[in-house]
Amino acid sequence: MEFAFYFASGIAVVSTLRVVTGTNPVHALLYLIISLISVAMIFFSLGAPFAGALEVIAYAGAIMVLFVFVVMMLNLGPASVAQERGWLTPGIWAGPVLLGALLLIELLYVLFAAPSGAGISGVTVDAKAVGVSLFGPYLLVVELASMLLLAAAVTAFHLGRNEAKE
Repeated sequence: MEFAFYFASGIAVVSTLRVVTGTNPVHALLYLIISLISVAMIFFSLGAPFAGALEVIAYAGAIMVLFVFVVMMLNLGPASVAQERGWLTPGIWAGPVLLGALLLIELLYVLFAAPSGAGISGVTVDAKAVGVSLFGPYLLVVELASMLLLAAAVTAFHLGRNEAKE
């Protein structure tokens, strides 16, 4: 499991550096998806499969697909058609596909070839333990985070109104 942890960590670092240093937003988003999937693999290797599954479903699945569609939809017009054709060349997808294939091989190794049991720490954290922790000693932090997210949503609504643009 230590190999899986360090391997996923290396892929996370490489793909995150490609996000930061990339100039094309679609390429950066593809590398960010790979980075989030590798963080989920880190959670799996640490014995937190619930956190890893939430990482894949919520961040790499839903939010990043939304980001990709928003970025692609913002480039409207005839010039964007040629630009999108350039994005679909095989050379551009080689990096994210290679890193994703390495993570898939690691996942198959962890699921089938690695010794069964918990992660590196020796303890598996299930969904009940996460819920007890969030609504036990960390209840105040969870409530403060929810208030911060509510304030961000209200601010985004007020900044996006038509009256605010005039």
